[in-house]
Amino acid sequence: MKLSRIVAVVVILVAAVWIGSGVIGKSDQSARQTADQDSNGPEPRARFKVSVLVAVVEPHMPRVILSGRTEADRRASAIARTPGVIVDLKVRRGSVVKQGQVIAVLSDEARKAQMDQAKARLEQRQIELRARLKLIEQGVYPAINQSSLEAELRAAEAGVAQAKAENEKGTVVAPVSGVVNTVPVETGQALQLGAVVAEIISLDPMLAVVEATERQLGGLRVGDKAEVKLVTGTLAHGIVRFISRSASAQTRTYRVDIEIPNADGTIPDGVTSSVTLQLAPIDAARIPRSALTFSAEGRLIVRTAGADGKVVAIPVSIIEDQLEYVWLGGIAHGAKVIVQGQDFVKEGETVDAVPLAGNL
Repeated sequence: MKLSRIVAVVVILVAAVWIGSGVIGKSDQSARQTADQDSNGPEPRARFKVSVLVAVVEPHMPRVILSGRTEADRRASAIARTPGVIVDLKVRRGSVVKQGQVIAVLSDEARKAQMDQAKARLEQRQIELRARLKLIEQGVYPAINQSSLEAELRAAEAGVAQAKAENEKGTVVAPVSGVVNTVPVETGQALQLGAVVAEIISLDPMLAVVEATERQLGGLRVGDKAEVKLVTGTLAHGIVRFISRSASAQTRTYRVDIEIPNADGTIPDGVTSSVTLQLAPIDAARIPRSALTFSAEGRLIVRTAGADGKVVAIPVSIIEDQLEYVWLGGIAHGAKVIVQGQDFVKEGETVDAVPLAGNL
């Protein structure tokens, strides 16, 4: 029993010495590490890495797409210039007519008889004047009456012209060249003065009419080229012919007319269309949409990395919005725009700017 106790005591002493040596060694190591940190200072925090894209500012012609409709360049009504009954209606809906073409004939209403009477009176005055002039030459008739005879002749000529004009009112003619859109009358129908016989629309040229906002108005010019896509799928090209200088009281927008050649008449009136207009060039930079963010004040910004790596917020304006990219104004040429990691840094922070690899 004495020997076993001695062995147990020895084992306990050895274990205590071993454990104590480990604690002491660790304490010494910690003390040395603490001393080293106190002498060298705190370790610097690693900078956050961001991807940047160098902005290239260049003149850009922004495009604006506006919805509108086609509209006939001219629309006019052929009307009856005198009362009468339609005896011959020469057109129907869809008929193509030329300006001045007869489209309807009204009943005579004694107009031809009045013209014949005026012609007979003119012929009588001409015969009388020739006879009296011979008498004047012979000295039988006073020469002072010659001016009176000539005046009567002029009056007879005017009567013929008036009767002829009145007789021509019996025919209804097309006021413009185009296509007959409506014919609200029938043969045998009695018409009053001013009654509409047919409505004619001129399809060449055709207009595409859109409404532009106040901001868009500044970049539009008469003569600018435009692309017009109809809802039917037809694609046409035209030029800006008219820009209104007065805003609509309801929408505060300005009417813009685009003239489209339509010699074959394939573009109808009143079709919904999409018009793409090229605006005046503006200095802008092409930046990925993902680079856009908002400041604490709610302003649209991009973040850039300066030469020293400090993050700076730059207010920007959208010149043109595309599918993956935007053209922005307000960015300096050569600025390093943060395009990856911009939402994880803040203004004044120093970052490591890494050039963007590949395309976004």
